[in-house]
Amino acid sequence: MIAALGALDWLEIAAVGGLILLAGVLAAAETSITRMNRVRAYHLRDEGRRGARAVVRIAESPAEYLNVVLLLTLFVLLGGTTLATVVAIRHLHQIGEWVATGAMTILLFVFAEVTPKTFAVQYTDRVALRLAPIVVGITVAIGPVAKFLIKFANVIMPGKGLPQGPFVTEQEIRAMAEMASEEEVIEEGEKELIHSIFEFGDTLVREVMVPRPDIVAAPINSSMRQILDLVLRHGFSRIPVYRNTLDEIVGVVYAKDLLRHLHAGKENVPLDTIMREPFFVPETKKIDDLLREMQARRVHIAIVTDEYGSVAGLVTIEDLLEELVGEIADEYDREEPQIEPVDEQTYRVNGRLSIDDVNELLDVKLPHEEWDTVAGLMNELLGAVPTQGETVTYDNITLTAEKVQGRRIAKILIRKVASEEEAEQAVE
Repeated sequence: MIAALGALDWLEIAAVGGLILLAGVLAAAETSITRMNRVRAYHLRDEGRRGARAVVRIAESPAEYLNVVLLLTLFVLLGGTTLATVVAIRHLHQIGEWVATGAMTILLFVFAEVTPKTFAVQYTDRVALRLAPIVVGITVAIGPVAKFLIKFANVIMPGKGLPQGPFVTEQEIRAMAEMASEEEVIEEGEKELIHSIFEFGDTLVREVMVPRPDIVAAPINSSMRQILDLVLRHGFSRIPVYRNTLDEIVGVVYAKDLLRHLHAGKENVPLDTIMREPFFVPETKKIDDLLREMQARRVHIAIVTDEYGSVAGLVTIEDLLEELVGEIADEYDREEPQIEPVDEQTYRVNGRLSIDDVNELLDVKLPHEEWDTVAGLMNELLGAVPTQGETVTYDNITLTAEKVQGRRIAKILIRKVASEEEAEQAVE
C-alpha cells in the first residue's frame, strides 16, 4: 500500500528536481567548454561581450575547469538518484528501487543530457558567456579537491597517468585552424601549413620520392667532365653513381666537390675518390622520421629501396620540405603544370599526380590503398600498361592515357561523367 506524501517527501522530491536542473546546467557547461576554442574566446573578448574574460580563462586551460565540472556533475547525479531512491523505497517498498532507477534514467536522459547539450551545441557562445563566470567561481571553491583526486587517480593508474588532464586532439587543432582562417585571424596559407604539418607525419617516402625512371645517375667509370655535363644539363647538385646497374648505387658525387677538383686542374681523378657514401632508406619510412635523420646525418639526398632491396627512387630534403610549404622552384626548374583544366569536367594531369590530389580536385573517392599515383591506378584497372589513347572507367571517372613514354604514362586525361542523380538534378 502506498503511503501519502508528507512535507518531507515533497521537500525531497523538490531537491531531486533541483539536482536534475543543476545537472542540466553542468551538462551545458561541459559542452560549451569542449566546443569553445581560444580563437573564438579571444574574438568574444575583443567584442567586449559580458563574461568573455571568464570564457578566455577557461579556453586557455580547459582541463582544469572541465575536471571540476565533471566532478560536480557526478556528485549531483549520484545525489539526486540516491535521494529519489530513498523516497521511492519509503512509499513503494520492494519495487521502489526499480521505479526510482527507471524514472531517474528517463529524467536525466531528457533534462540532464539531450536537452541541455543540444541547446549548448546550437548556442555555444551564449551558453559559454552565461556559464563561464559560474564555472570559474566553482573551480576556485572546489578546484583543489579535483586536483587532489586526479593526483590520487594517477598514483593508482598504470603508467604516468594524465597529470595535466585531457589533451587537445588533432581534430580540435584542425577545427581551430579552420575557424581562425574564417575569422581572418590567420592567413589561408597559415591554415594550409597547419594541415600540412599533420599530414606530414602520415606520409611515406614512396609518396614523395623521385621514381626510379626519373633518376639522373652516372656509371662509376664516368669522367669528371661527363658528371659536370649531367650537372649542367639537369641542374642537379648531387649525382648518384652506380656500378653495373642502378640497383648498385655506390656513392653520390656532389657538385661542390667536383668543381673544387676541376678548379684545381684535376680532371682525371677517379669518381670513387671524391664521391660520398650513399644513404639508403626504405620506401615505407615516414617522411617526418626521415627529415630528422637527414638533419642528424647532415645529408641532403637519400636513395630509396623497395622491400626486395632494389632502388625504387631517391628523395631530397627539398622534396620533404615541399610537402610542408608547397612547390619550391629554382632557376633551373622547368615549369610543367601537374593539372591543366581542359573543360568543366575534364583535366589533363601528370601521371605522377597523387590519387589524393585527384580525389580532392574532383570530389571523388578513387581507391588509393595499393597505388599512390594516377598512373599506378590506371595500370591496376587495366591490368597492363596502356597504349596511347586507351581508356578505362571507374565509377563515373574516365581515365585516358594521352601520352605514354615506354612503359610510363606521362599524361592522363581525367573526365568526370555526371551520375544519373546529378544529371536529373541538373535538368530540374
